[in-house]
Amino acid sequence: MQLTRFTDIGLRVVMRLAVAGENDSDPTVLTTKTLAAELAVPYTHVAKVVGRLSEMGVVHARRGRSGGLAITDLGREARVGWLAQSLEGTDEVVDCEAPQPCPLRRACRLRGALARARTAFFTSLDEQTVADLVGEPTAAVLLSLTPRVPDDTTSTTHPRADKSTTP
Repeated sequence: MQLTRFTDIGLRVVMRLAVAGENDSDPTVLTTKTLAAELAVPYTHVAKVVGRLSEMGVVHARRGRSGGLAITDLGREARVGWLAQSLEGTDEVVDCEAPQPCPLRRACRLRGALARARTAFFTSLDEQTVADLVGEPTAAVLLSLTPRVPDDTTSTTHPRADKSTTP
């Protein structure tokens, strides 16, 4: 199963925020702009993701001069499967209805098998929390990220990459 770019960015944002401020070596106030530069993804993508994470209660966003982003307790202890599934949405692995309906859709067993596989995928990710993901050596790498120029060519690597309408 392939995650959308939206979910990929969301998981990386949460992981970066989970290690922010854990020690004196990371005095940076993280903003959407800072995260976009560190993760080398377009600002607009990160802004959409941060908005969704904030709606989910995973990230707290403070506006203004002394603003910034912080992970919440819910975000730190969130199960990775729940987080990924919440960011992915409820779309099926295959779209049997559009643009042309599949002629097998009424008697197809593949759709059910793929739905079970999707559920198993997210269930297996639930064995890990965000806190588990950011242990060493990952924490050191996350803390060493420096601003880079985003590669816009990767913003549409997956057909479902634009999740701007994610519920």
